[in-house]
Amino acid sequence: MKKKVLSIMMAIAMTMAMTACGGTSEPKAEEASTTAEVSAEENFTIGISQFAEHGSLDNCREGFLAGLAEEGIVEGENLTVLFDNSQADMGTASTIADNFVSQKVDLICAIATPSAMSAYNSCMKTEIPVIYTAVSDPVAAGLANDDGTSVGNVTGTSDALPVTNQLEMIREILPEAEKIGILYTTSETNSESTIAEYKKYAADYGFEIVDSGINTIADVPMAAADLSSRVDCITNLTDNTVVSALQTVLDAADKEGIPVFGSEVEQVKNGCVASMGLEYYELGKQTGVMAAKVLKGEAKASELDYEVITEASLYVNTAAADKAGLVLDEEFVNGAYEKFDEIIVE
Repeated sequence: MKKKVLSIMMAIAMTMAMTACGGTSEPKAEEASTTAEVSAEENFTIGISQFAEHGSLDNCREGFLAGLAEEGIVEGENLTVLFDNSQADMGTASTIADNFVSQKVDLICAIATPSAMSAYNSCMKTEIPVIYTAVSDPVAAGLANDDGTSVGNVTGTSDALPVTNQLEMIREILPEAEKIGILYTTSETNSESTIAEYKKYAADYGFEIVDSGINTIADVPMAAADLSSRVDCITNLTDNTVVSALQTVLDAADKEGIPVFGSEVEQVKNGCVASMGLEYYELGKQTGVMAAKVLKGEAKASELDYEVITEASLYVNTAAADKAGLVLDEEFVNGAYEKFDEIIVE
């Protein structure tokens, strides 16, 4: 079976035409409750396990609930939501999943790879379905087969990065750069597989990848400082631990006078120069639609292939570029799906 593809259009400056379709606003309540039929007797309880607290994963969660609402499953009406955040700790992610199982929830939504793996392991001997989102490589994580089919009562959406688009973008902005640094967490399967993709294609764009692994968030300051001294720029993954410490990475890069590129819109808003990135609200929304099918009995999780994003959008932060001493081409900036003229740190 072929994997389904989410319809999020790529906007890379001067190479492809952009379709600015919006879609990041939440649905109106009156629209959400009439889109699908759910019997008056049905009430659902779901557990949402989020691995870390940062903008992209928060957007996934908000989008997930919006997707459910569009299908007639609305929090506070016929849906009870149990939410917990493991604060980037693997052991805590496992405990959260076990707790949801003990409460006999109808479904677990797992946001990010470590939470998804923990939830699937906890639910393996139960009938509780797991719907994941923001999992870069479901196959490497043991959540899907090579053809996209499920390995069990689990499915969801992948945020696999458009690596070649990112490399092309960095080359356009930094025509003289040679080395790209990547900081990653050694325990995050999604990061390992994405770095392999970067190393596979880097030479095609005249780059060398210099990677540096960390174990915990406490390792970020020293590792970021060392990496920044050895490369021409840094590109971030969707690595949950590193993204949680983004400001530390940005500070280290700033001291060395090099730019940092993001992997999604929130990182660009927070100070990365640009990204061929993903729209996580829409990713979460699509995941919510998948979860609704399972809750309403229209399909089992085991019958649904995981869905992937194959294209991305260009996001640019001109204030971050100015801070890094970069002069961006006006046509390039104007071709962005979304651009920011200030650094927003929440």
